[in-house]
Amino acid sequence: MMRKRDRRVRNIPIRKIIPNMITSGSVFCGVSSLIMTYHGHLLPAAALICFAVFFDVMDGRVARSLGGSSAFGEELDSLADAISFGVCPAFLMYVAYIGIEGGVWGVLAASFFALCGVLRLARFNVTHVPAGPFQGLPIPAGGLTLASFVIAGLPLTPLVAIAAMFFIGGLMVSSVPYCNAKKLKKQNVNRIKLYAIIGVVVACFVLLREKAFLAIALMYIASGLVRFDGAAWVLEEHEMIEEKH
Repeated sequence: MMRKRDRRVRNIPIRKIIPNMITSGSVFCGVSSLIMTYHGHLLPAAALICFAVFFDVMDGRVARSLGGSSAFGEELDSLADAISFGVCPAFLMYVAYIGIEGGVWGVLAASFFALCGVLRLARFNVTHVPAGPFQGLPIPAGGLTLASFVIAGLPLTPLVAIAAMFFIGGLMVSSVPYCNAKKLKKQNVNRIKLYAIIGVVVACFVLLREKAFLAIALMYIASGLVRFDGAAWVLEEHEMIEEKH
């Protein structure tokens, strides 16, 4: 039995190991963010959550490009997301804006946000259609939004911070459809529309600087509430041409 297990471990292809190593980078960022928050280094803690988003985006792309997708990788990705975008942002918001002044409601809001994130991940794993829109706000977007408040340096009151966590947590477990950019590929996009979206993002960073992450996160949240699917919009003209042919 031991020899069979050893062979299985040795025969794991590198194309499956690399994406999981990238996912592990998200876990590293998440745990480091918790430690930074505990010691009062709030801005670095928020920045680490942003880095975790980068790892979360890259692990899937690398897995698909290498053909290294696996059930193990999907489970690891969900666990990493629960830490980096569920627990870390909730703890960060609690320490940065709520604290003892928030009382029981502060604890409930932080716990509610983390719980909604975990429920969102569980639902995604069993119901998501790869080519369709996301059902509910994705947990990386929710976590990034909370971290963006700290990066922007907004002086939120405990009441506003508590309301924000309840609202964003509720969106994660809602049925509001959100844009899924995974279906976008070089050969199936309207480049003019794609460049327009990229231009808006660049303009946010140039004009708003440290508030850019928050502006982009809030625009994404608003897009779901008004039922605007950016990915479908970018694909719209291309799909119409395909239908004509």
